[in-house]
Amino acid sequence: MDRDRDDGLTMRPAGEGRIASAPARVVSQKPPSMAGLAEAGAIRLLTKRCLDVIASLILLIFASPWLLFLAVWIKFLDGGPVIHRRRVVGLQGEFDAYKLRTMRADADRVLAQDHRLRKEYEQNFKLKNDPRVTPAGRVIRRLSLDELPQLLNVLKGEMSLVGPRMITPPELERYGASQWIFRAVKPGVTGYWQVHRSGMDYSERIEMDLFYVQNRTLFLDLKIIMRTPLKIVKGD
Repeated sequence: MDRDRDDGLTMRPAGEGRIASAPARVVSQKPPSMAGLAEAGAIRLLTKRCLDVIASLILLIFASPWLLFLAVWIKFLDGGPVIHRRRVVGLQGEFDAYKLRTMRADADRVLAQDHRLRKEYEQNFKLKNDPRVTPAGRVIRRLSLDELPQLLNVLKGEMSLVGPRMITPPELERYGASQWIFRAVKPGVTGYWQVHRSGMDYSERIEMDLFYVQNRTLFLDLKIIMRTPLKIVKGD
């Protein structure tokens, strides 16, 4: 049975075994009390960090042959850099998030010269059919393999396996009064909105991030982690 919350959010009790559904809209975007911004207790923080480190190390060990193959493939295509550094907002400020490069080396120039593409990007900070993506990049993105280097960000303590979507500094303005969520938790390699439906608009993604931060638990994190491979296989 669903229960109503004073903040306008509806969440199914964790014991029912499925991830809670976010509401159609978030009534209040104001941050909770300062106590609510922190994880509930040092044990919970330590457990989440241990999960991040152990899982990231295991994943990197098993993914290392794939990373080597993909690095050679990317470099062979156009001789450009293998790793793309994306400047994003984090818990302690800005940092460089690592990704395998999936776009042309001159991607910024292509975007700057095409008014239609630039307008679409400024609206959603992504392109539905991005002409800058290379053929190899489409395969890598389809399997979400471009995200693997972010496990290094997790080991460095800049990201978590599960958290809000990482955003660039210019995007922060789109969050308005909800910017506090990036001072509450680290951005995630995967997250609440990623394991739900695709095709959401930007405001819905913000609401998903808000819902996760205000309702996060280790149990919810584990369910998101278990759902992520299925969404990758389905191409969502």
